[in-house]
Amino acid sequence: MPPKKKQVDNTAMRELKRAIKEGAPKRLYVLYGEEAFLRDDCLNRLKQAILPAGLEDFNLHTAQGKECSVDWIEQAVDCLPMMSERTLVVVTDFDLFGQGDKAKERLVELLSNLPDYCCLVFVYDLLAYKPDGRSKLAALVKKEGAAVNFQRQEQKTLAAWICRQFEKAGKSADTSDAEYLIFLVGDLMHDLSAEIGKISAYAPNKRVTRADMDAVAIPKVEAVVYQMTDAMARKDFDKAASVLADLLHSREAPVMILSVMGKYFRQLYTARLYLDAGKSRGEFMELWGMKSSYQVDKLMEAARRFSLPWCRYAVRRCAETDIVLKSSYGQEGEVLTGLLMELASGRRVAVTFY
Repeated sequence: MPPKKKQVDNTAMRELKRAIKEGAPKRLYVLYGEEAFLRDDCLNRLKQAILPAGLEDFNLHTAQGKECSVDWIEQAVDCLPMMSERTLVVVTDFDLFGQGDKAKERLVELLSNLPDYCCLVFVYDLLAYKPDGRSKLAALVKKEGAAVNFQRQEQKTLAAWICRQFEKAGKSADTSDAEYLIFLVGDLMHDLSAEIGKISAYAPNKRVTRADMDAVAIPKVEAVVYQMTDAMARKDFDKAASVLADLLHSREAPVMILSVMGKYFRQLYTARLYLDAGKSRGEFMELWGMKSSYQVDKLMEAARRFSLPWCRYAVRRCAETDIVLKSSYGQEGEVLTGLLMELASGRRVAVTFY
């Protein structure tokens, strides 16, 4: 069983936004996390709060990790502001905790004595932020500034944000439609923002429909595989086979397709167990860390159509097919099609061997 998903903690992000709004950002920040959209938004707000319009070139100093050094950071921090109260130094993907001992000593000295006129920001984008909690550097980040983790947002927060984005584009959508969009394209706000823009431009009416979303949004592979397996649950094998053919034609990796199929059937098996045990939909959603109510409803609906032995059988056959797939170079499509036909046929017979 998957581990329970931890709740999103936006405390540090809210404190950063409050500091920006009050015009009192700290001298040191570390910005990291999966949700790049929120991270970039906060960084832009920080720039607007610190840098006077038209004077950004004089007071903003930026560097990428590979182009950066402790020498560069020291020089950038020492630059006095020009016609501004503060300067902003932004360093992206600099391995703060991976420097040599001498460099770390210099960084400790630097971070301990940051001037009031400077705001130093370490941004982690492609490089993972892995702080050493026992080091002086980690203690200094906590003491002198803040490390802000921009996490993927919870469904309720995301759905409300999606509805607001449609409103800004002159359209309207309700919460259930927003949840469907999360299911379709994922829960990263950058991806959602791009799809909202396309959908808003395409939708002929003020009210955005799911048909509008399906017409122009690029679905993640998980959503397409769910459509295929849902078609199986509805005994629509032609639809399921058509979806699989489209996936293979789009050159989606067969291993990835099977991986998502395996995950789906594990979730379906769990849903069947939960239904038989009388457990709630909310408990199932928490167990799998799901954000999309639409996805959960579809799983629960499908689970009611399959027996527990069949669900167990499907999970096992996906695992066995994974071994076959990895030794069937050039025939992966046939292997997946065979599995789909087997599962579609198997649901109509009593499964007693697993």
